[in-house]
This record gives sequence, structure tokens and C-alpha cells, in this order.
Amino acid sequence: MIIGVPKEIMHGEGRVSATPETVAKMVQDGATVLVETNAGAGAFFTDAEYAAAGAEILADAAVLYQRADVILKVKEPLFNEEKGMHEVDMMHAGQYLITFIHPASPVNHEMVKLLAAKGITAITLDGVPRITRAQSMDALTSMSTCAGYKGILIAADILPKFVPQIFCAVGSIKPVKALIIGVGVAGLQALATAKRLGAQVFAADIRPDAAEQAKSLGAKLVELGVPAEAAVGEGGYAKELPEEWLLKEREILAGVLPEMDIVFCSALIPSKVAPILITREMVQSMKPGSVIVDISIDQGGNCELTPFGDQAVEYGVTIEGIKNIPGMLPTSSTWMFAQNIYNLLKYLAPQGEIKLDRNDDIVKGILTTINGEIVHQGAREAMRL
Repeated sequence: MIIGVPKEIMHGEGRVSATPETVAKMVQDGATVLVETNAGAGAFFTDAEYAAAGAEILADAAVLYQRADVILKVKEPLFNEEKGMHEVDMMHAGQYLITFIHPASPVNHEMVKLLAAKGITAITLDGVPRITRAQSMDALTSMSTCAGYKGILIAADILPKFVPQIFCAVGSIKPVKALIIGVGVAGLQALATAKRLGAQVFAADIRPDAAEQAKSLGAKLVELGVPAEAAVGEGGYAKELPEEWLLKEREILAGVLPEMDIVFCSALIPSKVAPILITREMVQSMKPGSVIVDISIDQGGNCELTPFGDQAVEYGVTIEGIKNIPGMLPTSSTWMFAQNIYNLLKYLAPQGEIKLDRNDDIVKGILTTINGEIVHQGAREAMRL
């Protein structure tokens, strides 16, 4: 098996899909590993370290894509301006792609269709189920940890105020209020980070267990009133809500948003478009100078006004829609990601060749395109296929 590790081309992306440590493991497993020149530079891993681990260093991305049986990436394929062509166009039929694809997100639909048309077997890391035997492969959880931590630091940096309570000779300044919407892995890390910075923390989640975890970390709960049977799906994930409950959720959030200085959005439905929980009118009601960090943007975003991959100011509120927050912690996030993707590859190819059992729960969750078809259920629903 020939494994290709290209340099990520998304603007500001410092991560890479393999470290010298995981390259050495793949080589020991019998694979040939091709690493593009400077692929690890953003995460401070050098070509010399990859070469010492047994990798072949290639200067031309097109040659790497041409030779590899399996491509390991961090982000979904994008248009490569240096080459003047899309990364998918450098791939070939029968090739495997393992990366974060977020196939249900509307912005990725054309790219997913292109993967299918090219005959590429695409595997999306955001589909790894949260079950015990898949924990070591769960890159979404690893990256969510990074996004929760760094996302709050971004908000604190943008905020025109001190985060903690400050006492000085002329009086005292009250701590800011931070609302965490969706307290899964990222939300809990965001909550803990905001609390460590000295914010007064609030949390909202339709799942009773998640809300209780947030409460145990010191958050004041915003009760959304959604019945557990409507809120909690398989594996403890949030379920897609009927419109009546979604409207109720927005109504309750609208009542607290004007008090908040930081709003961190991380509410997701597995393999589906993220629910819109903050509308234009709700943003308009917020305090000027407040900040929304919407890490659900890969799946469309929780705020109606979140700019895809960018930052905007609407009604005096800064809305952060950066896509690769974990990429802002490139050394730590790369180490976590590379271990996850190696463990998944080892699971799919225990004898050195990928074999997909379509009845396996892990494969069912991650398989996106195969044999010219889009098979990912969330993508099919979002595309109305």
C-alpha cells in the first residue's frame, strides 16, 4: 500500500495528517509513505524527520496524488491555486481518501459529487461513531477539544473587555458572561476554558446528561425544555428537532442572548446540517462588542449570519466563522489527529490492504462515496438524493 501525505492548502492550516512517529508506524506495517515537501512545516515537523522515519519526500503534489493508493488529509479537497486545479482532479479512480469531508454541508456538495464521479472511495472522519471500539480513531473528538479551548481564546482576544472581574483604584469591572450552546466535547472544553479565564459561564444543551455535565463544571443552565425522547439520539448525540421544538429553543435563547458577551456555538447533529439556533433578529438584540464563535460552521453553522471560513461584524457583534480553529494549535492538534487517522487506517487495513465491511458500524458511519455513488446518509438527505 502506498500512502500519500500532501501538504494542506487551506489558508492558515498548519496541521498535517501524519507525524514522523505515525509515518514510522506505517512503514513498519509495510507501507510506502510519500510526504510532500514541507507538509509538516506548519506543525514544526521537518522533512528530515519524515525522511528519517522512512518516508519518501516529494516536491510535486500531483506526483504524490498520482502514485498513492491512499491519501491521508486533514481538510476536505480544495482548489490548488499553485497547480491551477482542484485536488480531486489530481486523484484517480480506485483511490482512497481519508479526511474530514463534512459531506452534509451544502458548501461541500459539489466536491462530494466530484469525488463520486472520479470513482474515489472517500471516507469522512466526522462520521466515526462515538462507540468504545472507535474512541482511538475519533478525530472529531480530538479536534473538538482543540476547538473548544482555542475558540474561547479567540473570543477573549476579540472582546473589547476584560474577561475576569477586575478590581482597580477607580472601582471594579464585572466579569463577562459566556454562553456555551451545545456542551459536547468542544462545548465542555470551551466552558472550562472560559471559567478558567474568569468568565461567568452559562450553558444550553437539549440533552439532559450533557446539561448536567456542564452544571458540574460550574455553569448556570439555560433550560431549553426539550423532552429527552425528542432530544437524545443514538450514542448520546443530539437528535434533529421538529420545527416546533426548534422554534421554542430559539425563543428561550433569544431571552438570554442580550445579556451575553461571548456566545460559543457547537451544537451539531451527526452527519447532518447544523441547526440554526441564532437568527438575524437575535444577533441584532445582542450587546455591541459581543462575540459569537461558531465552530459548527463546517456543517453550516448555528448562527444564521456566520460567514463561512471568515469573520464578520453584524449590528456591532463580531461573528467568527473560521473553519480551522484546531489548525491554530498545529503541533498539539496534529499529534492527536495523526494518531487517530493511523488507528483508523490500521482498523480498515489490518493486513496492509483496505477492506471495507459495509455492515460494520464504523464503516457505515464514515463511508461517503464508493463505486461512483454517494452513500453517506447525511449527504444524501442534504442533497435530496
